[in-house]
Amino acid sequence: MKSQKHKFNVNRISSAKWIKGLRKEFEYRDLGIKNATENEFTAHVIRMAGTELKKPTGNHSHITDFQMFYVLEGNATFYFEGEGEISVSKGDCYYQPDGLVHDALYMSKDCEILEIATPAEFETKEI
Repeated sequence: MKSQKHKFNVNRISSAKWIKGLRKEFEYRDLGIKNATENEFTAHVIRMAGTELKKPTGNHSHITDFQMFYVLEGNATFYFEGEGEISVSKGDCYYQPDGLVHDALYMSKDCEILEIATPAEFETKEI
């Protein structure tokens, strides 16, 4: 049965566009999910913009219904309120509940992380 709400989408690495986004330290590759689902979901890859992250991004939270991350390359260390410092590396996945205060403490130069969230447009609160 064909969905009237969502559109088929293919996003090829050969035509990838990396743009600056919320944080200047990172580049983001939109995977086309936001458009294909009419802003219901988003999926993008986050990578370092040329160097490793050596300075924390600062405590913040996101207002979401769902937000998960899968580490594609490299490694990173985050702070999560109530959990402490958590290090992740290639192949690791974590789910970040709505409103959880967190901070990116370190990301290797080769770090790439897939983020999937709903809604596609969500609020970030700096703490």
